[in-house]
Amino acid sequence: MEEGKVFKILAIDGGGIKGLYSSTILEQLESKFGGQMSDYFDLICGTSTGGLIALALSLKIPAAEISKLYLEKGAIIFPHRGKWRQYFWKGKYSDEPLRKVLQELFGDRTLSESNNLLCIPSYSITDARPVVFKFDHREGNLCRDNKANYVDIALATSAAPTYFPITELPYYENKQFIDGGVWANNPAFVGLLEALTYFVGQGKEYASVKVLSVGSLTKTSGMPTGISRFRSALGWRQYLLDTFFVGQSSFTEYIMKTFEKTTNIKIDYVRIPSVPISAKQEHLVQMDLATKNSLNLLRGKGKDAGFDAANNKAIADFFSCKKHYNPQSYGR
Repeated sequence: MEEGKVFKILAIDGGGIKGLYSSTILEQLESKFGGQMSDYFDLICGTSTGGLIALALSLKIPAAEISKLYLEKGAIIFPHRGKWRQYFWKGKYSDEPLRKVLQELFGDRTLSESNNLLCIPSYSITDARPVVFKFDHREGNLCRDNKANYVDIALATSAAPTYFPITELPYYENKQFIDGGVWANNPAFVGLLEALTYFVGQGKEYASVKVLSVGSLTKTSGMPTGISRFRSALGWRQYLLDTFFVGQSSFTEYIMKTFEKTTNIKIDYVRIPSVPISAKQEHLVQMDLATKNSLNLLRGKGKDAGFDAANNKAIADFFSCKKHYNPQSYGR
């Protein structure tokens, strides 16, 4: 273990079209510090739309290009649909437009071509367990995911129940997967466990770990008291998934802060959270609302949060030196 050698992790929350908020923040950071996210982080984690962003960054696709994808293709991926389709038919959206967009972005590339270590959460309903798709690395002696296509992994992490169809992957013997947000919408702890298991600590290459966590734009208020206690799945509608995703992200925040204070390994955890939104703006903050007004709000709030982040010393420290780990030199 080299004295002072730091393992750096970038973790990106899920949130559907709200990925535009996250990508805009990253775009601001790339503009401020130069280079690309891939140059500064040893491991990139992302769930759902954050997984799409993470995969793109690992191929050195600029954050500005990812933002452009949300702006230009968001309404194609999330066309306006009546809410009843989501609860009484095959789900709200087909995944074919998303697949086409991903194919244009990633082509036929496989995880073996990543420039970063990866952790992309999903959930296998075939095996009834969480799954983390990774770049196969020598420390883990893995030979599982490197031949999997970027497009397939992006679909598997973002197949939100009732929004998109279940993803079935031939490469994994036709196992079926759904959105990783059902258990790891904020993937920071997934990345930290990967670091502590293989890379950081006594007898390992790195002495400490730094985690930069990028949140999604979220509504600032809860539900009023006095609502009906008896709610069917139809009654919950989109609030059911929102509750899972926001609740999981909040709990991960608590776990990361607790680890930061209690472990004997130095852990620095920095979170770029949602910025405040007004009550009159809340109706525009939905994981599948890709109207002009919604995109403008996400873009504007992302620029605000990105400006603040770029001028935050704790965040600037992540960009004071390049990453150490190069998967193309050390991977399997």
